[in-house]
Amino acid sequence: MVQPGFLTPHVPVTLEGEIVRMEPLTMDHLDGLLQVGLDPELWRFTLAKMRAPDDLKRYLETALREQREGRSLPFATVDRATGRPIGSTRFGNIEPEHRRMEIGWTWIGRDWQRSRVNTEAKLLMLTHAFETLGAIRVELKTSLLNLKSQHAMKRIGAQEEGTFRRHMINEDGSLRDTVFFSFIAEEWPGKKARLQEMLIRRG
Repeated sequence: MVQPGFLTPHVPVTLEGEIVRMEPLTMDHLDGLLQVGLDPELWRFTLAKMRAPDDLKRYLETALREQREGRSLPFATVDRATGRPIGSTRFGNIEPEHRRMEIGWTWIGRDWQRSRVNTEAKLLMLTHAFETLGAIRVELKTSLLNLKSQHAMKRIGAQEEGTFRRHMINEDGSLRDTVFFSFIAEEWPGKKARLQEMLIRRG
């Protein structure tokens, strides 16, 4: 049973910021994403590896299939200044009964890393999750080996909750320990102010 106030979270929506626009992902984004998305470093700690155009094509097709099944809401991260797609992310593991979802499957072209892009994208998505959809919990997770991603999650104010050992099996058969982070609704006003202040300082 969907809790009152929790809107259907897999319905496509555009989230507009100052420097990025989170557009509903479509196959029309594939050519643009291929220009930035085949960098092996982007997929070093991920379950799947993007080695060729067909890999990224299947990655997008999987995201769109999960959206049709009501399991995810994928976005293309678009640089507003150029109109170029520079990465992708999504709401996934959506649990309407518990008003919970995950922000993940996130990657951004290397030229836009360590910029305001990820901070603003997370602000847009978290605002949508808590203030429009009525979520009470948003999860994030990453490989225990991905120290860069862990640092980024802590930097934006996510609460580290612990490590699930042997949580997943990577595409190459290796085992992955996963570190979980979260935001919750009660803390969101303060976390939102923190993210807004970060964007102002870096602006």
